Parts: sequence; C-alpha cells; structure tokens
Amino acid sequence: MRPTDLDRVRGLHLFGQAAPETFRVATAGAHLQRFPANTTLLFEGDTVDFLYMLLEGQVELHGTWNDHETVMAILRPVSSFLLAAVVLDADALMSARTLERCEILMIPGDAIRTAMQLDARFAMAVSRDLAGGYRGLVRTIKNHKLRSGVERLANHLLALRSADNAGSTVRLHYEKRILASLLGMTPENLSRAFAALQAHGVTVEGALVHITNIAALEALAKPDPLIDNHAPRGGDILIDADAEIWSSEWNRKARR
Repeated sequence: MRPTDLDRVRGLHLFGQAAPETFRVATAGAHLQRFPANTTLLFEGDTVDFLYMLLEGQVELHGTWNDHETVMAILRPVSSFLLAAVVLDADALMSARTLERCEILMIPGDAIRTAMQLDARFAMAVSRDLAGGYRGLVRTIKNHKLRSGVERLANHLLALRSADNAGSTVRLHYEKRILASLLGMTPENLSRAFAALQAHGVTVEGALVHITNIAALEALAKPDPLIDNHAPRGGDILIDADAEIWSSEWNRKARR
C-alpha cells in the first residue's frame, strides 16, 4: 500500500491501540482495492482468506438456501466484515457483493491471527468488534421476532433519520426489494407497510420518504434502547441502526 493509504488504515479503530510492530505484521500483505457496483466479493462456503474493511460505498451480505435468498445486512463505512470467520479460520456463512462503487481494505487472515497472538491490545480490539457484532445480531433477532413488519419499517425509518441527521425527509439508500428482504418481508408486504404508515404521517416519493408527524411515527415504533441503536437512553442518541449497518458498538463509540 502507499504511505498515504497506510496512514488512513492506521487511523481505523481496529488498529487504534495496536503496537507499531503489530500494525506492520497485520498490514504487510494488505491492499486497498476498488470494486465496481454489483461485484461479488465472495460466496458463502468460500474459504475466507481476508478480513474486509469497507472504507467507501455499500456492501450487501446475503445468504441462500433451497433457491431462496435473503439479505442479512447492509454495510456502510466504516465496517469490517467476516471477522469471525477470519478469527476461526472458517468458511464464510454469507456471500458479499457491492451495491455501489466500493473501496475495501483487504487484510490477510493469517496476518490478523498472528497479530492477535503478538499484541493483547489488538486482540482486545478484535474481541470488542466481535462482541459488538454479536450484540447487533441479538438486536436484529429481537426486532424480527418481537415486532410486526409495520413496526420494523417504522423503526428503520427512524434509524435512517438519526443516522443521516435528517429532518422530515429521509432517503432510502438502496432498492425497496433489498429493504424488504433486510426487514424480513416480501416486496408486497413492504408496500402494504408503507401504505399503513400513511396514517402516521409517512408518504413515499421514489427513494424519498417524508415524515410529517415524527411523534406519531415514534408512538407506533416504540423505539427501545435494548433493540434499536436510534432509541434514546438517558438523553444519549445512538446514531447507527444495527438492522441496517451491522457495524459494532465499538465502531460507534470510536466515532463519537
């Protein structure tokens, strides 16, 4: 990598407390690569040779079974993915593809595992990332099991509003069919959910969603800090939405 790229990587949360030698070992074989939209980065079941760190763009993680496909997560910068597979030296449980032009740092898995053995602080940073991913997964499972599709959509819109610092209008970041799969719905059910939200001050215009009555939408959504990262806890607004961004709580704290 170029020296300027190394400076960017050194500033990432994963390497924030790593010793200089740890950083050298971890990044010796790393490289930054740019991918066009709709590029498959790897398929589920593939051997995971690299830790991927998304620096620009959006990546979709999805799974398949018996000719069915579902979106597991949509990643936005800065997010790492397949870290658990790298730590365990295991195969990928999800496929990954770009939704738009992306810049991704690819770090050899062997280097990550070696660096963890060399540096307890780096190993702790990896552990925090994995713990944040686990907590994000628990939030997502609770969201899907405890709420209706309309309630999930309402909270997703509130999450977008918080994450993008938007006012009364939020922009959907990807196609509605992807959003439907992400929320565990069919496209038809998503359309019906949007229609149901009209009574709560929500109207849709293409990729733009207008929220004219925030209080009514929040009353329906009932955001909960133990499920939603956009829900207030003690006056603190958590800006990321686990259902959309699957980045760890460690990432979020590092960005504050």
